[in-house]
Amino acid sequence: MAKAKRPLSPHLQVYRWGAHMAVSILHRATGSALAVGSILLAWWLVAMATGHDYFNTVQGYAGSALGRIVLFGLTFALMQHLASGIRHLYMDAGKLYDLKVNTLSAKATFVVSIVLTIVIWVAAYKVMGVL
Repeated sequence: MAKAKRPLSPHLQVYRWGAHMAVSILHRATGSALAVGSILLAWWLVAMATGHDYFNTVQGYAGSALGRIVLFGLTFALMQHLASGIRHLYMDAGKLYDLKVNTLSAKATFVVSIVLTIVIWVAAYKVMGVL
């Protein structure tokens, strides 16, 4: 039996990478990171309910250099996921489909998420009295 010649489905080798592709992939990755972050949040809440000593232990982990890096990354993941989600809401409404506008909105999600992450951390450090 002869095989029918069918066209191959285009894949990543065919398409040129763009900001819109990166935002789409990052949206999925940040969603997964936030799922893990929710487990850490639950751990922190359980520690708060358990008692002062255990809460201080968990706070020690969160306040360590590695803990702050993880918290910074989770803050960025939340802001990126939020910005990308808002972008998708507009796309669901039939907006942002012009290629230039789509690319610009994809790049804007990166800028917005970085700026919001920095603003949140500066505000948190101000409230703590560090800045």
